[in-house]
Amino acid sequence: MQYTPYPRSIVALSCLLLFASPVSRADTLPPSELPEVKVTAEPAGDIPTEKRSGYRGQRSKSANGLALTQRETPQAISTITHSQLQDFRLTSVNDALAMAPSVTVEKVETDRTYYASRGLDIDNFQLDGIGMPFTNGAQWGDLDTVIYDRIDVLRGANGLMTGTGQPSATVNFVRKKPTATFQSSAELTLGSWNLKRAQADVSGALNADASVRARLVGAVEDKDSYLDRYGRARQTLYGVVDMDLGEATTLSLGLLTQETRARSPLWGALPMNDTDGSQTDYDVSTSTAADWAWWNNSDQRVHAKLQHAFTNGWDLRTVLTHREMTTDSELLYLYGTPDRDTGQGLFIYPSAFGGRYVQDMLNVQASGPYSLAGRQHELTLGASWAHEDAWEQSGYSSITGQPLGFSLSNWNGQITKPAFNASYNGSDFRTNSMAVYGGTRLNLSDTFKLLAGGRFTHISSQGQNYGSDHTYSHSQTTPYIGAVWDLGANVSLYGSATRIFKPQTELDARHQVLAPIQGRNTELGIKADLLNKALAAQLAVFDTRQNGLAGNASYIAPSGSQPGYTAYQGVDTRSKGIEMELTGQAHERLEITSSITHLSLQTADGQQARTFVPRDTVRVGLRYKPTDRLSTTASLRWQSAIYSSSSGAVARQAAYALLDVGASYALSQHWKASAQIRNLGNQKYLNSLYWDQAYYGAPRHGEVSLSWTF
Repeated sequence: MQYTPYPRSIVALSCLLLFASPVSRADTLPPSELPEVKVTAEPAGDIPTEKRSGYRGQRSKSANGLALTQRETPQAISTITHSQLQDFRLTSVNDALAMAPSVTVEKVETDRTYYASRGLDIDNFQLDGIGMPFTNGAQWGDLDTVIYDRIDVLRGANGLMTGTGQPSATVNFVRKKPTATFQSSAELTLGSWNLKRAQADVSGALNADASVRARLVGAVEDKDSYLDRYGRARQTLYGVVDMDLGEATTLSLGLLTQETRARSPLWGALPMNDTDGSQTDYDVSTSTAADWAWWNNSDQRVHAKLQHAFTNGWDLRTVLTHREMTTDSELLYLYGTPDRDTGQGLFIYPSAFGGRYVQDMLNVQASGPYSLAGRQHELTLGASWAHEDAWEQSGYSSITGQPLGFSLSNWNGQITKPAFNASYNGSDFRTNSMAVYGGTRLNLSDTFKLLAGGRFTHISSQGQNYGSDHTYSHSQTTPYIGAVWDLGANVSLYGSATRIFKPQTELDARHQVLAPIQGRNTELGIKADLLNKALAAQLAVFDTRQNGLAGNASYIAPSGSQPGYTAYQGVDTRSKGIEMELTGQAHERLEITSSITHLSLQTADGQQARTFVPRDTVRVGLRYKPTDRLSTTASLRWQSAIYSSSSGAVARQAAYALLDVGASYALSQHWKASAQIRNLGNQKYLNSLYWDQAYYGAPRHGEVSLSWTF
């Protein structure tokens, strides 16, 4: 399919760039020589990270709705700040989360990604603290980070705020907010494989007293790929208006739209084993996609938030969110086992797929202080309701099961595009959930704080999913308790525990939805502020037990016009391990973010579980400024060996490290040039062994950017 960019996205961004252009100020002034003013006092609210240059997170409401510092939160929490997103050129969510402690980004296909932390799938995603789940647990397309101020990653179970208690992590995408003073920026980027990207950001007051503030952010990107035939275009537009209805009441209205258009994307990936069981070894550029394949994804969200601050310190906010996601594609999947000598033996499975998912969510939350026994404490109360309509349809071809007739090593993607009218199948189900929760932070002494609460969740679904019943109804109360003990002005011990309750969408061999996951999660740790609170250190020890987690997947190949499917068994698993993290300003000119994770993941009988997850990971990011104008960066991501097995054959990926380096130079007060080289060592590696097929990661590549701020 020939891709044609959306005119409205191009026009919108063009207008944005024009609006962002300077009016009268010269751009030739040198950078300011004034010394940097360091503020060590903790801010009282959940302030944007774009207001400061640094890698250390400050206060966040991601854990329990209260604006707590990292040390006040009885769980491991990390923040990918605005500075990190800028310094390391992290323009996609996949790139950003790949730098987060303990997180693995499972790129199973070019346009479908899963995420895991502590060895377990991440299902809890939030937008400004409001749950926005990925349907079927995966992200389709690739989210742009241009609209986000920061990304919080709260590791461990979060049953208080999300209702499911999934013990991997909660990822909270915090969007940029309007500013009272005018600011604007624009950037152009060119890179390997015809990468072309433009972005702009404009914010400021719309009236004299700044009671109405607005922000408009946009980005357009188009690029080819190191993979044969693959390319993708992405457009993102975000607008938000904050209106003060009174001295203490604010109404916020926002719109976010993102569209991705993939050319010859992967559906599935490369076979991992030959007929004799040996692991395959293809060129990095090898792709199983047909030259006619395409996959379009659209994600649109609107929200209205009404917030009121009472004179007694309490805050009440009500958020109404509407989200519509659509997907449309014509794809080719190749399955089978290639012959060791000829490379042939693969079979074709074409399909046309479309889907539409509509979510409506209402959240009400109140939080504030109260007095008890002569001390001041904090309380958060909330309720939420959500409804989703999910519809999918797949059209199949009569040529399904025919041999490809080529080895992937010499196939150019040319195959006759079939009709997709031999048969149809799909999904049509509705999911409803409601929850009420409450939590308190008890100030039992000047050095000891206790956090306790619970959440009652009811979730139900009706409908069918590819011929299988998708009807269930579950209710569960998930308690939460945590404690923080200050050993001194700069060191705290903490502990937390919660129950696990997570409905699943995976099907068993009888095509029935698996029962919800049940279990518990405990975590102990120590946190410290170093170098006058410029540097934060934390160490966490965690232990998670889950009963009934979807595992032991087996793929049932398509037969005739019938689609293939993956059947799962409920497996009892235990994940335990240790995490260490050091983040912040280590020196006047050196900013650092670093983490080490070691975990063990086993079944109830002591067997290794989810062996595609690395047991050890290291993440290091450095920014060093030798001069006021010049800034250099380096990031290292290392993981231990992984493997997966299917039908007796084993696929392995040895331990590997990826090194990225970059530099930026301030040409003037407003202009800056940047360059980035990724995978400097040109490492060849598999992106993921989450499935029994995989594809290789990108070889060495780079980009250059020119940015302007006002």
